[in-house]
Amino acid sequence: MESNQLQGVAVIGGGPAGLMAAEVLAAAGVRVDVYDAMPSVGRKFLLAGRGGMNITHSEPYEAFMARYGSRAGALRPMLDAFKPDDLRAWVHGLGIDTFVGTSGRVFPTEMKAAPMLRAWLHRLRESGVHFHQRHRWLGWSADGALRFETPEGERTARHGAVLLALGGASWARLGSDGAWQALLAERGVEVAPLVPANCGFDTSWSAHFSERYAGQPLTTVAIGGRKGQMVVTATGVEGSLIYALSAGIRDRIAAQGSATIELDLLPDWPLARLQQELSHPRGSRSMSSFLQSRVHIKGVKTGLLHEVLDKEAFHDPQRVAATLKALPVTLRAPRPIDEAISSAGGVRFEAVDGTMLKAMPGVFVAGEMLDWEAPTGGYLLTACFASGLAAGKDMLRYLMNPADAA
Repeated sequence: MESNQLQGVAVIGGGPAGLMAAEVLAAAGVRVDVYDAMPSVGRKFLLAGRGGMNITHSEPYEAFMARYGSRAGALRPMLDAFKPDDLRAWVHGLGIDTFVGTSGRVFPTEMKAAPMLRAWLHRLRESGVHFHQRHRWLGWSADGALRFETPEGERTARHGAVLLALGGASWARLGSDGAWQALLAERGVEVAPLVPANCGFDTSWSAHFSERYAGQPLTTVAIGGRKGQMVVTATGVEGSLIYALSAGIRDRIAAQGSATIELDLLPDWPLARLQQELSHPRGSRSMSSFLQSRVHIKGVKTGLLHEVLDKEAFHDPQRVAATLKALPVTLRAPRPIDEAISSAGGVRFEAVDGTMLKAMPGVFVAGEMLDWEAPTGGYLLTACFASGLAAGKDMLRYLMNPADAA
């Protein structure tokens, strides 16, 4: 099927960034065609909402911006134009109420993504947005048309402007496989390699420890003074505390081959108090029983002590106290990118003017395709929405005067 008529804009990728751009454009009267490789749009958005749809965060704005690390400056214009409170107001406009949880995270009242997505898609269709599912983007033809693989065979389409909002490379089964990297690199677009973010890491557990404790949570522990929770896996560690630190850990492994973290298994206990408690005579009790009765250490935490202490050290109260406050775990590799919650890398900000590719006037990018990362907690979604809004506005300016925009 061949379509060569110049028409409106194409949004390739039906995640939050693409849909937000589509909304901006449709509201301005532009014809919008949204193409997505999957049978329905918003697949990863729905998955993110299974455990509770965390939309954004309520912390003070400057603290919020700091979560974007070295990319905060590049993202600031987008986020200044669509702050967390603006996102909440936009969600309320869909008829979805929100609340702030005890952690400061913002959720829909129903804690689900599906009602929000349904309301949004209904509004987009009512505004005239056209959706094309099972359209996998293949790049450009020799004459510059967009190429798509569809159930009916390959088709092409032409549009006045194109937004690429194809996501990163995590959870490829939901549509984000990172295949766009090569297509853009061929066109002279500078792309930083995609790497896992908000991910788990592998270490070298003993077979006994792995078999016995895989899947066990480590509640109320700390790394570098940051308290949180994590989970022991068969090959290493994962969980919210690890995700929050994953960028630094990943980069250290890349630079040095490994990264050693120190777990504080009792962050609410000062070392002096631990030393005092463990200085009591234990009599005929085993060391494991003694630790459980004096400092409430048992199960997986005891197992961790055995992983790093030999028999003699395990029976030395002072060595045990010190290790409980700084138990070393050497991490050797991040888990595969397809398991990660998100990815880092992508189109470098130096390669875009606003959100338009410098090497390809009329082609815009948004969402996880851009080279930034953030921890979980609503930061990822907020930046995806904000970048989609920015891209939609940039595309409108381009359509009004493409010569000036180029």
